[in-house]
Amino acid sequence: MSASTTPAAAPAVEVDVAIVGGGLVGASLAAALAPTGLRLALIEGAAADDARQPSFDDRTTALGNGTRRIFEALGLWSDIAPQTAAIRRIHVSDAGRFGFARLEAAELGLDAFGFVATNRTLGAALRARLASIPGLHLRMPARCTAAQLHADHVELHTDGDTAPIRARLAVAADGAKSLLRAAAGLEAATEDYGQVAVVAHAAATRPAEGTAYERFTPQGPFAVLPLAGVAGDGRDHGGGAYGVVWTVASADADRVLAMSDDEYLAALQQAFGWRAGRFTRVGARQAYPLKLVRADRVTAPRVVLVGNAAQGLHPVAGQGFNLGLRDAATLAELLADAVSASTRAAPAGALSAFDAGAPALLEAYAAGRERDRDGITRFTDGLVKVFGDSRPGVPLARDIGLLLFDLSPSAKQAMSRLSWGFAARTPRLARGLALAVGGDGA
Repeated sequence: MSASTTPAAAPAVEVDVAIVGGGLVGASLAAALAPTGLRLALIEGAAADDARQPSFDDRTTALGNGTRRIFEALGLWSDIAPQTAAIRRIHVSDAGRFGFARLEAAELGLDAFGFVATNRTLGAALRARLASIPGLHLRMPARCTAAQLHADHVELHTDGDTAPIRARLAVAADGAKSLLRAAAGLEAATEDYGQVAVVAHAAATRPAEGTAYERFTPQGPFAVLPLAGVAGDGRDHGGGAYGVVWTVASADADRVLAMSDDEYLAALQQAFGWRAGRFTRVGARQAYPLKLVRADRVTAPRVVLVGNAAQGLHPVAGQGFNLGLRDAATLAELLADAVSASTRAAPAGALSAFDAGAPALLEAYAAGRERDRDGITRFTDGLVKVFGDSRPGVPLARDIGLLLFDLSPSAKQAMSRLSWGFAARTPRLARGLALAVGGDGA
């Protein structure tokens, strides 16, 4: 080949749905769409076995009962459940003040409010599922470098591969700084909370026994969540394992990260108290700046947003992943129903003409997600701000509110339904039902 000759571009890979971002939400969407017969592609920047995959790290994620049902319907819960810890009671308090509230799952007729798993546990189950999806065009590791929107498809380019991907529908699951969202011209508002979550696993002398703690401090929420197994040095010394999400002011994060283990344990003990007994060991610490990122719209022609590309929330109350997974479950259901309708109306083999990016489908997705997105976003943002408000009278009012909540069974019952979201209709997968494909779609 002469120096002036350039390689011919490889033929484009034609798919119905391309998912940009193979983190927890993107990989779950691929798993949900696997039975539909749609041609699928998934682009993910980190290799499947890369321990540095940012979505599959040691952060803890609270899984609501709706999320558990989704994973059950996808056949993944049996792999995840042994490495989760159930949340059977929740203790909420206003640090240094008299306000508190307690919730007991058994009193509300529930086995558990939800479950705590590490992102690494969830990632391992999802990676195994991706490897088993027949016909999935998987580019991993590969980074999406450009997205070009056309009338009948979106063309996606990746580094290290000359063949573009042409998709009838492109799904942005690539996080709060989504390239695909920007390429589609979908604006997102960002609010910096001025806080950083310092995340670690810790061991303490008292077993967790299914109790999750949420303390609100002047610097931000402080969560101590039960974990399965052991923490710190990886050996079981008795006691309990906990996931700690310590929210500090941005200016204070470096100081907390620079502490020795002994210094951190002493500071943790002072900040949290002795409800978990004495903290004895801590694992590696990681820091995550906290921002509210919310897209004004979740669809554009042939593009749809899910997960953190649509909304990135504060981790208070642990609703971010649950909300993003309901995005994926709703989109998967709409696509499955559309496939069923198409195969009933057309002769065999006509699925190749199916349009996954049909405007009516995108309109239904946007309408179906609006109420849930708005409700959960307002709830989490409101919690952060009301417990961070030190104006005269506000702390007293919120402490009285906490005590009244503690005395109200109906308020607790309403709170227990939070894991199902605010949508008028719960996605079929979140009710534990498999998607109907090729049948009546009911």
